[in-house]
Amino acid sequence: MFCRAIVVILQHIMELERRNRIFSLALPIIGGMVSQNLLNIVDTAMVGFLGDAALAAVGLGGFIVFMCQALILGISTGVQSSAARRKGEGHPERAAAILNTALLLVLVVAPIFSLVLIQLAEPAYPFLNADPEVIERGVPYIEWRLGAIVFVGMNFAFRGYWNALDLSRLYMKTLILMHATNIVLNYVLIFGKFGAPEFGVTGAGMASAISMAVGTVIYFILAMRHVEQGYFLRCMATRKETVALVRVSIPSGIQQLFFAAGLVAMFWIIGRIGTPSLAAANVLVTVLLFAILPGLGLGLACATLVGQALGKRDPDDAYQWAFDVAKVTVALLTILGIPMWLVPDLVSSIFIHEESTRELARWPMRIMGLTMSIEAIGFAFMHGMLGAGDARRVMMVSIGTQWLLFLPLAYVIGPILGYGLLGVWIWQGVTRTVQSALFLSMWRGRKWQQIEV
Repeated sequence: MFCRAIVVILQHIMELERRNRIFSLALPIIGGMVSQNLLNIVDTAMVGFLGDAALAAVGLGGFIVFMCQALILGISTGVQSSAARRKGEGHPERAAAILNTALLLVLVVAPIFSLVLIQLAEPAYPFLNADPEVIERGVPYIEWRLGAIVFVGMNFAFRGYWNALDLSRLYMKTLILMHATNIVLNYVLIFGKFGAPEFGVTGAGMASAISMAVGTVIYFILAMRHVEQGYFLRCMATRKETVALVRVSIPSGIQQLFFAAGLVAMFWIIGRIGTPSLAAANVLVTVLLFAILPGLGLGLACATLVGQALGKRDPDDAYQWAFDVAKVTVALLTILGIPMWLVPDLVSSIFIHEESTRELARWPMRIMGLTMSIEAIGFAFMHGMLGAGDARRVMMVSIGTQWLLFLPLAYVIGPILGYGLLGVWIWQGVTRTVQSALFLSMWRGRKWQQIEV
């Protein structure tokens, strides 16, 4: 009996230590992301005073920009997976070399993306929304955002490195400073305060681009102080390390590209239902992106923990980390979903000032609240696989469930059959459940532990 009690106490201590390890990594990430999404909420709330067309322009434009940036954003996953593995192996100087190579790749590729995409913005926008007022406001907004892709890519490369090296506090501090800058610039440039011209929706795009550049400058200053033993910008990854970096980054980027394109396609589908539904959907997605922050932050922590464990040649520990993270994530996201279910109008009224639009958002908001725990499961095991370098299978599941399952039937359910925004949101909940189940099954299959990064 005494021995059994000792075993139970030791297990409890170990579980407590693992939870503390999870939170020590995840809380700074979550803090930074709260800053990011508070910015999105402030953006949406400010633009909301300009009317439904402005809300629709910023909502659609934001996801167009995300789609255009997606291939570059995959660099974060590649850096995090590779750098965490090097740290687990006891070679943090090689992690610095991986960061340096990632920054160079972004510097070469991102400006080309920006030039091409800015040229395509005006002729392509009407295919996504035919409302002349939405087009007039949306095109200048996305042109400014597209011009900042090089800064976004570098910021994400730094994010992957800080998270992999247990330095996520630097990521949090930088994002808070960057987004505080963005909020101030939004107020000044959208409404023409302190002597500045009143740019409206275009001002929101200008503020976002400038704040991204500010964030990049801060990251470079921090890297001079915190990257391992002065290796920042002084060495490059080997050919093998570079191939591994690209091999993980490209599928991750493609996954994010199709995810973002899927969101744009969803907005196009909802736009065919009506502009009020599109405005409501913008608010729903904004609220969802804020509420799932703990899941995303914990997922990124899971990727680091899995990568470091595999670097130490301990796949069983890596396997258990994902389940430990999943337990914490389910608990937190379930709690955050309660207000969406109980008081959906109170949540949406922060952004929506027209009663008819708020009514459109009511039941979709409740559905989001009910499915938060399912989202949590998907986040934990998807990021566990990314941390192991299994980006290719993550890409296949993500693209398959979104483009082969969700979008075709969403078009049928919403505009064609007439079930509107509510029908689209119910079907989205179903497809996200399928996706989470697939990630769990793949994690339990353990093929990911054979991947070399």
